Amino acid sequence: MKALVVGAGKLGYRLAASLIGENYEVTVVDNDEDVIENISNSLDVFSICANALDFGVLEELDISLFDYVIATTTNDEANVIVCTISKKLGAKYAIARVRDPEYRKHLDFISKELEIDKIINPDNATARYIVKYLMKRYQLYYDEFADGKVSLVEFNIAKDPNFSGKRIMDIEKINNLLISAISRNGDAIIPNGRTVLEENDVIILAGKSENIELFDKEHTGVKKTRSLRSTMILGGGKTGLYLAILLLKENINVTIVEINRERCLELKEIVPDAEIINGDGTDIGILEEEMLHTYDAFVAATGIDEANLLMSLVAKQTGIYKSVAKISRTNYDKILDKLDIDAVFNTSYITAAEMLKEIRGKSSLSLHLLLNGQVECAELIIKEKYLVCGKSLEELNLPEGILIIAVVRNNKMIVPNGKTVLQVGDRIVLFSKHEVAPKMQKFFSSEGKLNDVLKSFKNRGKLDEL
Repeated sequence: MKALVVGAGKLGYRLAASLIGENYEVTVVDNDEDVIENISNSLDVFSICANALDFGVLEELDISLFDYVIATTTNDEANVIVCTISKKLGAKYAIARVRDPEYRKHLDFISKELEIDKIINPDNATARYIVKYLMKRYQLYYDEFADGKVSLVEFNIAKDPNFSGKRIMDIEKINNLLISAISRNGDAIIPNGRTVLEENDVIILAGKSENIELFDKEHTGVKKTRSLRSTMILGGGKTGLYLAILLLKENINVTIVEINRERCLELKEIVPDAEIINGDGTDIGILEEEMLHTYDAFVAATGIDEANLLMSLVAKQTGIYKSVAKISRTNYDKILDKLDIDAVFNTSYITAAEMLKEIRGKSSLSLHLLLNGQVECAELIIKEKYLVCGKSLEELNLPEGILIIAVVRNNKMIVPNGKTVLQVGDRIVLFSKHEVAPKMQKFFSSEGKLNDVLKSFKNRGKLDEL
């Protein structure tokens, strides 16, 4: 399989790395020599310093041989044109990143008329993730799958004696929840029952929503949960605007603090129901003057990661119920677990997950990148042709780094164990380390006999290549 990534910024780099891990032959095109040199030194890709809008470059690459063209430059129009021309020249599938809010009402029209298979808006996707978190009563960062039947939360165990130093199989009183993944000093672990938890591990628990809510109340010190009524947004850029639009639709009071006066005037026209404050939101005096502590939530969504993290910390210290930061770089991955911020949303990871779901096809109902992009959480429906169909989990002997955390059958969630047999139509949620994603796809997409496949790899001493 061949993929062309046009634009080697944060998102392009992340996608190229992901595709390499899935055994794609990746070509990267960017017109910045320094960027191309960096990606050439870091990743096993064929890199070209050129302008992809020069159609001669696409012809020279013989674009008709490519399975995917993914345009992630900072120019929306360039992304659209590259994808359209690539499809005209024979590329099989094209995905474009389009960020400008002016296009948000016309994406379906643009996609259809210009023959682009998928258009993804990173800022809108990030805003949707943030709003989804804010609207839940849980204070812990959470996600959900299978139409809300399966929920996840992140929890820093700190020095909690109920967790620290214990094997997972020995932990009691976690309300029928399953510890699905661990973040330790910035590194992700897919655990088993013998895994020992350590101080300051961040664990992801999965289970029914009601059990998650009970765990949240018992372990956050918050005895009375709060509904979202008001939110302050720091930064009136694209993400801040989408946040305001989505929150206002939910009848949430919105205040946007934006330093650029002209942008404030634009925001007032686009979202007249929001309160717009022209000021420097990194000045704590201004936030105190606007009575930050009276809001239910604070979202730092400027274009500067450092400012977002710092101001989210400041907001949390005022006693605000939920404090959230939006970032786009990976520089801070190893320290995020140690910060007293309720949730951090990385635009690059969110967008990469959306694009990877498209690339993997419709077998994945949803795909999320968790724990700084190191862990994938996928939702699949078991089909008759899958190798796993009709097998118990203990028969599967799944490779290390893959864990089935939930099975939804007849509209009911089951926390699986070794005896659980996967049936046609089961809706499953599974975790996998990103580097073993190709193995996971073999199990959940291939036809044939599982034992024959496992035996053939064992005989060649190459089970790890499955």
